[in-house]
Amino acid sequence: MCKSFWIIVFGIATVIALLAANVPRDNNYGGRGQMQETEPNKPISDANNINITVIFDNNPYKKGLETSWGFSCVISGTENTILFDTGGDGKLLLENMSKMGIDANNIETVVLSHIHGDHTGGLEMFLQKNPKVCVYLPKSFPKRFKEMVTSYGAKFVEVEKHAKICENVYSTGQLGTLTKEQGLIIQTEKGLIIITGCAHPGIVKMVKASKVLFNEQILLVMGGFHLEWATRGKIEKIITAFKDFNVKYVGPCHCTGDKARTLFEKHFAKNYINIGVGKVVAIKGLQ
Repeated sequence: MCKSFWIIVFGIATVIALLAANVPRDNNYGGRGQMQETEPNKPISDANNINITVIFDNNPYKKGLETSWGFSCVISGTENTILFDTGGDGKLLLENMSKMGIDANNIETVVLSHIHGDHTGGLEMFLQKNPKVCVYLPKSFPKRFKEMVTSYGAKFVEVEKHAKICENVYSTGQLGTLTKEQGLIIQTEKGLIIITGCAHPGIVKMVKASKVLFNEQILLVMGGFHLEWATRGKIEKIITAFKDFNVKYVGPCHCTGDKARTLFEKHFAKNYINIGVGKVVAIKGLQ
């Protein structure tokens, strides 16, 4: 009797273990579309495949492409092809993508840094073209915006804390007070790549938050640094902070301002990357 009892118990335990092993898990999602905090993966083994293509910016770079106030870039070579921000004009966004040979239907993930129209204005027209994406947005985004996303059949995930987006790609979590913003972190064997939309919480705070999360070399910081009206003294202090963080390369654009871009170029010299519409930042070329 006793022997039969333990045979039955063992059998039930075995079945439960087998069922648990075959339950699909999605490490990115928690209840109600929330992202879960996750442990960092091993860095991407071949960072040389990563390209960051700027498709929307108010700074010119490649002839034949239109400029406008705002920012957007496409990140390829990571597990998912990512559209970071969508600029302020969907028609211009899609036209620039087409001219650069980027198929909007190949985008799998959209990450929005913050609610301002020069970073989200192109989303609706993009979703008309490709609704088969998941949009990662700060939890603070208004309900009507989230309803717009789902009205096209797309999914969205609310981001509050630091969390994983796909393999080796993370959100800083929403930072700041008045304007809440998330940055994008790509973990590579060469170091961290940090991309910001406008850096409203402060570019130094966003870099520091990334450094705290991943105590690793920072390979590149690029995007809007929100220094358009900053004094020379403030900009110099930020550059010093970048040096203290051992940032190797910088690519300021959008709302950084010409004065700040010039100063960053002066201090970073050959490690300064001139960003504008059409610029392709090939990680292969960064040492």
